[in-house]
Amino acid sequence: MDETGRSGGETARRWLRLVPTAIWGAGLVFLALAVGEARWWAGGFVLAGGLAHLLLRGADGNRPRSTAASRSRNQPHWPDASVKSVVEALREPGVVVDRSLALRFANAAASRAFGPLVLGDPIAMRFRAPDLLAALERAVESDEAEQEELNERLPADRSWGIDILPLRLAGEERPPFLLLLFRDHTQARRLERMRTDFVANASHELRTPLASLSGFIETLKGPARDDAAARMRFLDIMQEQARRMSRLIDDLLSLSRIETRRRLRSNEAADIADILRSVARQLGPQAAEGGLAVRLVGLDGDGVLVNGDRDELIQVFANLFENACKYGGDGGRVEIGLRRDGEGVEAYVRDFGKGIPAEHVPRLTERFYRVEEGTSGKPGTGLGLSIVRHVLTRHRTRLSIVSEPGKGSTFSVRFVRFLDAMEKH
Repeated sequence: MDETGRSGGETARRWLRLVPTAIWGAGLVFLALAVGEARWWAGGFVLAGGLAHLLLRGADGNRPRSTAASRSRNQPHWPDASVKSVVEALREPGVVVDRSLALRFANAAASRAFGPLVLGDPIAMRFRAPDLLAALERAVESDEAEQEELNERLPADRSWGIDILPLRLAGEERPPFLLLLFRDHTQARRLERMRTDFVANASHELRTPLASLSGFIETLKGPARDDAAARMRFLDIMQEQARRMSRLIDDLLSLSRIETRRRLRSNEAADIADILRSVARQLGPQAAEGGLAVRLVGLDGDGVLVNGDRDELIQVFANLFENACKYGGDGGRVEIGLRRDGEGVEAYVRDFGKGIPAEHVPRLTERFYRVEEGTSGKPGTGLGLSIVRHVLTRHRTRLSIVSEPGKGSTFSVRFVRFLDAMEKH
């Protein structure tokens, strides 16, 4: 750079701009002195010099005023090492895009959260969210920060809060980059939905027993005040309604706790054969009181390890066993067992009662859905199978239901053996 502040390239360009002017001037002198055929050559010099002069002035006028502007317009803009090091240090997923919304950098947290991201691709290739893209466009136009929400359904159900932050760098007239900072709101949204569902469901389901209690209390205080027989009958009904409310609250709390624990550790193992034997031991006396025989099938011999939480799986099969006693009580027996084949095992509970009508089967795991027919006057809360479904979803498996009118129902769950599951991971 010379003493006037110009670089060598800029000085050379200034001298080159004089060349067409010199050619043009020489052509004019030649034209004035030439005679005959030489005047045609002189005219050509004048024309060539003039055209070169005009073209160079046009190119010079269109050239950006600063090297920074030229680079941002004509070349891809990439963040330097300082920008990358700051974004890499963030604990949250961070993604840097340029003003054309092309991906220029992603930190390790972003790669873990979203998988491999290809630098240079438009950000819309990975995040196909119109609201997010619109917020990015607004940030580019205004050079101001924006906020947006992103809800993903695949490969997992996740909610993100995104801060869109223009990165202002020294020597740049406008921020050349935008930082997308992702904050995981999944757990907060899940808890919010859980609280909302709890209030809605509890208020709906508690209304009936509370209305019954209120009615009986008014009757006992009024017409049945001196009627001892009616008083004892009403108090029995009130006690049953209070127990129903207690069961309902327990099931709602259990369901809420399960919904907040979606992921199961891959190294967590439970013996499914021992779990089924434990359920049979615990609930066998209850079945005997109802006149039901309990038969164990395939539970002899070595244990079978599966990836699972022992307490939660006991809750699953205890719910299925209680349902079998309730809906299949007229069948005289309940079967609980294990089928082994290859790398998989199938745990099941079977009753031999009236079966469940086909129109009810697809909806059995919905919250508060009840099939009252054949329950021997013992209606449940309608949450048992919903709890089962949520626990099994956490265990990456599902409940299979087969029911045939007049022959009973079978509720089964298929698991992969623990060692085979570990090898796949």
